Amino acid sequence: MTQTMRAVVYQRTGLFTLEERPVPRIQTPTDAIVRVTLASICSSDLHIKGGFVPKAVPGTIVGHEFVGVVEEIGAQVRTVKPGDRVAVNVETFCGHCFFCQRGFVNNCTDPSGGWALGCRIDGGQAEYVRVPYADQGLCPIPEGVTDRQALFVGDILATGFWGARIAEIGPEDTVLILGAGPTGLCTLQCVLLRTPRRVLAVEPDPARRALALAQGWADQAVEPGPRAAELLARWTDGRGADVVLEAAGGRDTFQTAWQLARPNGTVVVVAMYEEPQLLPLPDMYGKNLTFKTGGVDACHCGEILELIAAGRLNAEPLITHTYPLDQVMEAYELFEQKGDGVLKIAVQP
Repeated sequence: MTQTMRAVVYQRTGLFTLEERPVPRIQTPTDAIVRVTLASICSSDLHIKGGFVPKAVPGTIVGHEFVGVVEEIGAQVRTVKPGDRVAVNVETFCGHCFFCQRGFVNNCTDPSGGWALGCRIDGGQAEYVRVPYADQGLCPIPEGVTDRQALFVGDILATGFWGARIAEIGPEDTVLILGAGPTGLCTLQCVLLRTPRRVLAVEPDPARRALALAQGWADQAVEPGPRAAELLARWTDGRGADVVLEAAGGRDTFQTAWQLARPNGTVVVVAMYEEPQLLPLPDMYGKNLTFKTGGVDACHCGEILELIAAGRLNAEPLITHTYPLDQVMEAYELFEQKGDGVLKIAVQP
């Protein structure tokens, strides 16, 4: 293993740089060192760059969506060994605290718990990364599953899986997903695992709507506007969506979510917002909605990998561009500008 590596570093609001950093070392007996074989740029990275993530620490190597090979493990690591191909969890969690014991791993009370990698501690847009609590944070990739297929397991697939699970979708439900970006498309796939009666996607980008329909991830995909309400009214005798999953995070999409939900329906907020949202309680009084929201409790990555191996989940079509790490700043520019039909960018160290 070399002494230094290339890494993308959050310098301050508005500035990421590619620079040389020391290769990480084992710090505690529960750590593992992973050689990154494929990483991705996430919209949450842009939130960090834009100053919308108060917990993000300047000087941190970014990146929380990546796969790799275990190079070294601490003395107390039991579930992985050097040479294992692994998917890395977006969440760091101890597995023992009050919240971890109940599956609420996003709120792990360890100082490095929750969304730490690429935010508060060095992440995976680099050649190597130290993963704390490796027994919880690493999942072996099944034989036959490629890096590109496994790339999104620890973050946006985990987010979609969590959102669909807490939505408690039933076979008679009509489900509305707002946003067919990468997280929304993963959410659509995970919703289908629950076999709802109908699924409607709302997305302004025609190419993303076309992808959702071509992959069979939605029964209908429409642009924002009155068409969604008209379809829902037709499908549900005027009631509205039984379940709404808000994966867009736009200026008005939270309002659209609760307005298109039926009375006594469920609204799950999967998106991350850049500004406060208004909860107009007088307007929604009597609608008796249930809201569920928060950071992903990403503790089902092993199950997600099994579903990929079985052919029931496939997020590889989201990868539209691939860049070497040396050109990652060009990749960021493309992703920020939403140019050339970009959905997700794979980055190869």
